[in-house]
Amino acid sequence: MYSRIVNILLSHSFFLFGARGTGKSTHLGMILDRLHPLVFDLLDTSMELELSKNPELMLQRSIESNTKWIFIDEVQKVPQLLDWVHKGIEQHGLKFALTGSSARKLKRGGANLLAGRAFIYNLFPLLHSELKDSFDLMHILRFGALPKVFSFHTDHEKVLFLRAYANTYLKEEIQSEQLVRNLPSFQRFLEVAAQSNGQILNYSKIGRDALLEPKTVERYFEILEDTLLGHRISGFHGSVRKQLSLSPKFYFFDLGVKRALEKSVADPLRQGSYEYGRAFEHFIICECLRLNAYLEKDYRFYYLKTKDNAEIDLVIDRGRKGHCLIEIKSADKVSSDSTRTLEKFIGDFRRAQAFVICQEKSPKKIGNVSVLPWKQGLKKIFD
Repeated sequence: MYSRIVNILLSHSFFLFGARGTGKSTHLGMILDRLHPLVFDLLDTSMELELSKNPELMLQRSIESNTKWIFIDEVQKVPQLLDWVHKGIEQHGLKFALTGSSARKLKRGGANLLAGRAFIYNLFPLLHSELKDSFDLMHILRFGALPKVFSFHTDHEKVLFLRAYANTYLKEEIQSEQLVRNLPSFQRFLEVAAQSNGQILNYSKIGRDALLEPKTVERYFEILEDTLLGHRISGFHGSVRKQLSLSPKFYFFDLGVKRALEKSVADPLRQGSYEYGRAFEHFIICECLRLNAYLEKDYRFYYLKTKDNAEIDLVIDRGRKGHCLIEIKSADKVSSDSTRTLEKFIGDFRRAQAFVICQEKSPKKIGNVSVLPWKQGLKKIFD
């Protein structure tokens, strides 16, 4: 069992969103255990069917239970329950812990997420700091950080689990929720999307590879975001209008799931290879996104690429603290070749700091750029 750093306040009702398998139910079971909540598990088909037909039963049973806390697992399966949750909060003083692995059905169902009556938290695969002594970088780059993957002892078992996870996502999140009409086309898209992880999205090219129209590809990426399977990162521009016109990058929420979707999860990963470098970049960006959510920083994330193809992996807008310009390198030796682009652009930002996040053993300075071992780099960026 791993101690999670998400800081959930029990003074108020809340949503806990996260992709399947991130440990939402386990975590809430631990923190709510002493409160003896009434539990409605909507992964139980009979429970889902009963409450779909008669959602007010949830509130009736909650009032009769004479308990303060109600735990509804995977609430997106019966969105109409939120009307009764609203009444439970306003009229009966009940508190609700609500989990969900998809915001899409709630949005499409017109649910307003209770308009501030419930706080919103997110849970992700395990951070390196949550794994502590169990952390192994090569393992994370190959198999990701879903809690369940650490319960297996052999690489073969982990490969089978991740393949099953990919199939479960298709079956339970996509097919059963009827998010797409043509499941085989979405399966083709998933493989190509995983291969495009961390690259600037070209909907036309992905569409050609997956035999889909560009508009369909764009809609499918929206589904991935709404089912919490990944994050889009916009291109940086001083103008918001131009920023919106730039194609984003997309990063899957977990490295192991990404490798399973692209059918490479059984392949070994060799340190120093191109694939290893891409995986390390993916890992650092996932860590940044998770820390931003858990520490409630409200930082904004971008990449930067100019017309002459100069590129910076990550630009973090920290508001009044200024920008962080970050190059991510998997190497354990960094030279001035890796800092030139950062040196070129640092003067264009007010109060900017420039970092190379890498696998050097000790920090050093090259010109205006701080070269930091990745753990120190994350601490520096997120205080």
